[in-house]
Amino acid sequence: MTMANWKRSRGYFRRVFLLHLLLIFVKQTAAELRYSVPEEVKEGTIIGNIAKDLGLEKAHLTDRRLRVVSGSESRLFDVNMDNGALEVRRTFDREELCHGEGVCITELKIIVENPLEMHYVAIEIKDVNDHSPNFTKTEQHIQIAEQTSIGTRFQLQAARDPDAGVNSIRSYSLSSNDYFDIDLSQSDEDKIPFLVLKKPLDREQSKKLVLFVTAIDGGKPPRSGTLNVSVTVLDSNDNRPSFSQDVYQVQIYENASVGTIVTRVNATDPDEGTNGEIEYSIAKTLAPKIYSIFELEKITGQIKLKAALDFEESENYKIDIEASDKGTPPLTGRCRVVVKIKDVNDNSPKIDVTSLSNTITEDSKPGTTISLISVNDEDSGLNGKIISRILNDVPFELKPSYKENMYSLVTKEHLDREKVSLYEILIQASDCGNPPLSTVKTLSVQVSDVNDNSPRFAESTLQFYSSENNAAGATVFSVSATDIDMNENAAISYYILREGRKDDVTAFLNINSENGQIAALKSFDFETLKTFQFQVVATDSGTPSLSSNVTVNVFILDQNDNAPVILYPLSSNGSAEGVEEIPRNVNAGHLVTKVRAYDADIGYNGWLLFSLQEVTDHSLFGLDRYTGQIRTLRSFTETDEAEHKLIILVKDNGNVSLSATATVIVKLVEPKEAFAASDVKSAASDDEGNDVTFYLMITLGAVSILFIISIIVLIANAVLQIHRLYF
Repeated sequence: MTMANWKRSRGYFRRVFLLHLLLIFVKQTAAELRYSVPEEVKEGTIIGNIAKDLGLEKAHLTDRRLRVVSGSESRLFDVNMDNGALEVRRTFDREELCHGEGVCITELKIIVENPLEMHYVAIEIKDVNDHSPNFTKTEQHIQIAEQTSIGTRFQLQAARDPDAGVNSIRSYSLSSNDYFDIDLSQSDEDKIPFLVLKKPLDREQSKKLVLFVTAIDGGKPPRSGTLNVSVTVLDSNDNRPSFSQDVYQVQIYENASVGTIVTRVNATDPDEGTNGEIEYSIAKTLAPKIYSIFELEKITGQIKLKAALDFEESENYKIDIEASDKGTPPLTGRCRVVVKIKDVNDNSPKIDVTSLSNTITEDSKPGTTISLISVNDEDSGLNGKIISRILNDVPFELKPSYKENMYSLVTKEHLDREKVSLYEILIQASDCGNPPLSTVKTLSVQVSDVNDNSPRFAESTLQFYSSENNAAGATVFSVSATDIDMNENAAISYYILREGRKDDVTAFLNINSENGQIAALKSFDFETLKTFQFQVVATDSGTPSLSSNVTVNVFILDQNDNAPVILYPLSSNGSAEGVEEIPRNVNAGHLVTKVRAYDADIGYNGWLLFSLQEVTDHSLFGLDRYTGQIRTLRSFTETDEAEHKLIILVKDNGNVSLSATATVIVKLVEPKEAFAASDVKSAASDDEGNDVTFYLMITLGAVSILFIISIIVLIANAVLQIHRLYF
């Protein structure tokens, strides 16, 4: 091995060693798991036990579900939820995943749930010798002048082997012959084979030689590929073209337009005539991509772009240029043009969101993680440096991870679904290029309900009015509450709070638990019960349930369901009939008697009016319609009958009035027989009538006052509720 080759190898191993040290340092500082696996292993091959290495107990694997969430490589690996092992999901080829001879590492993101965690797993894909060295073309033709000096080198096309490390190409061998040896020249990572002339050629002895060059890799067992080399011996052209530089270094921006001149190579030949005329060409042993991007003007040596460049696809290109004269045979000189591509900011950042769910409960504490955000930019340097932020005003924030360009989306304050049930979070990632490029991604987060609101009645106290004599079992009124929660947390049921006493009126009430309609199991009687109060409780169906209550005041409205009752006259057998004796000589206006009656109803339903329904002589007696007093209208004559019958009708003022009748028999007697008795009886009757009337007036007034107070209270409550509603 030459000193130059030894230095290159030493530099390569040094870079590998430093890369390993860097990976070890990242693993220690970033808590990254690391495994290795050969390529092309069978499906189901266990790489390592992630659950065990993360310290997860096997019994908790069901609760703490593990899954691979990262990129395209996630289809190659999966986590066995039964034992927490990381397994190969399908067979893979290292050469498809990684290019070149460096260490091939693919990185996975592993999500552990309950609570949400992210871990990184670096898997080194180890190469196996599954590819043989391969020549782009199976044959190569070389023309050599017969006077070529011993030691002259002729470049052969290099074989290519996608395997890496020891499995890549290690040596070339040449079939047995008298004229040539084979030698290798290390150019960067490439081993380029050369034919070395070890004995002068003689065209007269041999015009053509056929050689076999074999490329051998370092695998066990080794693989090989063969190139057929045809050497044609030509007559002498003793000076070959020579380039001004062996290696041309060129830099060009990736956004250079098609047709741009990359550089110009220049070679000279001291020969004269056709032997000194030079034409340039690109060597035919290069990668096909070079021929599609660059073109060479054969006369001027200008290299131009014929396709667009992309820094992210390749950072540099190595072009081997040949300069051939027109001698017979032609001689060729070679140089290499290294084109380094300079990055421009032509790639916007990409945002990758990993979410367990797009729903979060409204009682989540500040700092709760709902998503993991990763950003990347294919550009390099400042063009690939990314700054991430949330654009809109939402109760969420991005917390950076220990790994660059990784963030956790967390809550920064308490949430309230009843105020905002859906958040649209705008996440922006901007690079530091000039001008900068940015990407915005929208993440929708639904806030789910918890039972944090009790049912609410519109008022703390409700008033209802119900007429007496209602139908038993019919709905008399209803209550209603609202709950601003949703679903089962807002499903309200109702019940009456019962005191359990024997005289508890709520025992005769029944409430529909679903709609709050209240039915009376018996008819109300105003004369027995005028008002009562009870409480209704509204309970939601949340866990735990919440409730509130409302006080219900019920006022019974009177109906005209009681007929007037005659108090006087009343005979001993209970019939409303009485006999009154008066002197025949009384004057007009004399009080004969007073019909007394009462009605258990109130208001108009209990207001009584008196009228003469039947009388023997309308000219003799008159009846006060309000007091029920019967008085004489004129003096009696000798021709008037001695006995008169009066039928008195007593009726109330209800919509459908009820009535009762009383019969009064008036007998006329001589003054000398009944004067004293008549006066005494008349006075006593008058006093008694006045007393009864007085008490009836007091009762009627008290009931009316109670009714008026109830109406005033009702109006005051209505005004208060209207004031609360609008002010």
